[in-house]
Amino acid sequence: QLQAYGGGLVQAGGSLRLSCAAPRGTFSGNTLAWFRRAPGKEREFVVGTRWSRNYTLYADSVKGRFTIARDDAKNAVYLQMNSLKVEDTAVYYCAVGSHVVRDSAKYAYWGQGTQVTVSS
Repeated sequence: QLQAYGGGLVQAGGSLRLSCAAPRGTFSGNTLAWFRRAPGKEREFVVGTRWSRNYTLYADSVKGRFTIARDDAKNAVYLQMNSLKVEDTAVYYCAVGSHVVRDSAKYAYWGQGTQVTVSS
């Protein structure tokens, strides 16, 4: 079971690091992605990565500001979010699937969301 945490309230321009914990072996050979859902909007792809293929895809809206990383020793994946904007406010979810795609329906396992609020 995935567990996402680390959200909070931050001012625009600030940083947050989200974490996603999973059972050992979850990330091996699979795709790990972060999605977000802002109030009144559809769930949006943020970043997806498949380390076994050395392939990472970022949404244009976060490219250059967000970075995905993992810690195998802790069975955790992180989303480092820098230069946060008000429009980054959303509930963030981690998900596991087979391929790096933007379609959330292709991801079979989801963690509970963690709220990120960016104030102006």
